[in-house]
Amino acid sequence: MTQIAPLPAAADEGYHYNVMRRALAVIDAAEDPLQLEQVADEMGMSAAHFQRLFSRWVGVSPKRYQQYLMLGHAKTLMRDHFTTLETAHALGLSGSGRLHDLFLRWEAMSPGEFARKGAGLEIFWGRFDSPFGSALVMGTARGICGLALTAEVGETAAMDDLRSRWPLAEYVEDADILRPWVMRAFAMQESGNSKTPLYLIGAPFQIKVWEALLTIPSGQVTTYSEIARAIGAPRAVRAVGTAVGRNPVSWLIPCHRALRKSGALGGYHWGLPVKRVMLAYESARAEA
Repeated sequence: MTQIAPLPAAADEGYHYNVMRRALAVIDAAEDPLQLEQVADEMGMSAAHFQRLFSRWVGVSPKRYQQYLMLGHAKTLMRDHFTTLETAHALGLSGSGRLHDLFLRWEAMSPGEFARKGAGLEIFWGRFDSPFGSALVMGTARGICGLALTAEVGETAAMDDLRSRWPLAEYVEDADILRPWVMRAFAMQESGNSKTPLYLIGAPFQIKVWEALLTIPSGQVTTYSEIARAIGAPRAVRAVGTAVGRNPVSWLIPCHRALRKSGALGGYHWGLPVKRVMLAYESARAEA
């Protein structure tokens, strides 16, 4: 049986995510805001231990973090943290929010390569821990091409989803090849001038949307309509939403920062609870 490859810093954070995910279910089920002791009791932990886990994972108190997890959080983000892509680009904000953004580089397949559906391409894959639960990561010799968060959808569905994008590729299980890139992406460790490379495999329109997503700073959000305007296709909001949903590299290309114009979270390919936790995680860290 293949084991999940742990990362020194991310393994503990993956455990913390599972705690947060369980706590979120408890919080959502309550009719009124819960006290620290109430949530800790539901989790089968002491209040002190539960508070330490929260603080270690995100750097703010459970009470403060609970506010970020509320259903109205998206509207708060839209009011206080919304930024247009044009402004972000003009101010040079692309990649300024997370450590791994600072050393992330990417390149895309040519349209001809994409049309061949991965034929002749060798794709390595492995299982890893992440701050948001188990992750399935794929990559070529040129960089990470697929990253699925499996906590909500399950590993089988995630594997089928990623492989269906490049059905003619040859898949080889080899976590060791991918581990250095994944460590920089998830563990957020400084690596000098080393970069976490991405090798994006998608249609030209999808690539444009994914490039726009990379300009959204951590802790801020945008809308599908803003993305459409930024890429010069203001009427293609529905197509933008589809391209956002087809982002093959979750977290690294931050599709979780795209919301509906109303402020609603919208969907998330790897599970809406993961998107909510990601937004709260980034927002709380930004304010902390």
